[in-house]
Amino acid sequence: MRKQYASVAYGGMDVHLNFSQVTFRDAEGKVVCRERLEHLDREGLREQIRRWPRGIGMVLEASYGWGWLSDELAAAGLKPQLSNCYKVDRMREARGMAKTNAKDADLLSLLPAEATRWWEVWRAPPAVRDRREWMRYRSDVVGVQTETKNRIHALFHRQGVFYEESTDLFGGRGRQFLLALCEDGRHAGGVLEGGALEALRGLVDLLMHLRKQLTMVAKHLRGQLERDPLIRRLDEIPGFGLILSHTMVSEIGEIGRLRSHRALASYACLAPRSWDTGEADPTRAPLGRHLGDRGNRTLKWAFIEAAHGAVKSGGKWRALFDRVTQGGKKNTGRGYIKVARELVTVVFVVWSRGVRYTETPPTRPGSRPRRRTRKDSRPGTGQPCHAMVHAARR
Repeated sequence: MRKQYASVAYGGMDVHLNFSQVTFRDAEGKVVCRERLEHLDREGLREQIRRWPRGIGMVLEASYGWGWLSDELAAAGLKPQLSNCYKVDRMREARGMAKTNAKDADLLSLLPAEATRWWEVWRAPPAVRDRREWMRYRSDVVGVQTETKNRIHALFHRQGVFYEESTDLFGGRGRQFLLALCEDGRHAGGVLEGGALEALRGLVDLLMHLRKQLTMVAKHLRGQLERDPLIRRLDEIPGFGLILSHTMVSEIGEIGRLRSHRALASYACLAPRSWDTGEADPTRAPLGRHLGDRGNRTLKWAFIEAAHGAVKSGGKWRALFDRVTQGGKKNTGRGYIKVARELVTVVFVVWSRGVRYTETPPTRPGSRPRRRTRKDSRPGTGQPCHAMVHAARR
């Protein structure tokens, strides 16, 4: 078996739920051997991996279930590398290759021989993946909680149950009303009986359980807030809070892997891209300049949410929003995207340089003080000062 792997230089793995198809190649790109790796027998999987040559690169697609398998490869002394699924799929189409398990593994095993690493994506370490599990679990629980609340409202609508004391049915008094209704089913319009009452009791029990889960997650996140200085610095940025700060850290992972704030904006799907070609038509608006969708959509959502909070906080963020939207009268979506893009720059500076957020960042060393112009804001006008709006870009 050792002679079988003597000439192996790198390999590729087509990962599925219960098995993986593996292809090994030599330094000249020729196929040395192909194997099937069974996932259900974990000890047998580890024994098979230990027979492979140490230090070779193994390429996996960054699809569902790559995490645990890449950890097993790393523990066995191999170098797991992740490939962009979309780019690899376009490469397959360009070559006119059929899609089978063996051919997918063959294609992945060709990637290390490419002149550049155009296909590679960042492999998040276990600590980052664990933080993501916390945040994505919370997001899932919030989604189920919203669905449960909607089901309670729908049940009330079908049965003619009205709650007039407060608009918040799930606040303090609202919960008391729900618990009392679950006891005997009596309300102002009559009595809930049979399936309606049992359905309400089940939904209320589920809602209470979900609240306990969210409280547990929030307690864990607050504990990290006290220990992690990065979370505390992000929490000081307008529009951010406990949840969004943790979301940023979990989704970005390591800021050093990004060259600049422009790379972070592209990763967060907040970098407008143009698809224009040929001569421009002077009779109509330019085409393109839309946000891309190949990136981290969770990060995009987090920045947009932070932009809403920053605009509500006022100051230069509200001034920037008003300048883009003519005081909030038009193109509000574009205004929030503009604020989110500025927040991307602020997050990158605060994280990469290890500094705290300030409303008016210090000037560059050696730069002259900027003189006020007619375009700058005057005291009491409420108009944005260009030096403040663009200070985060410095």
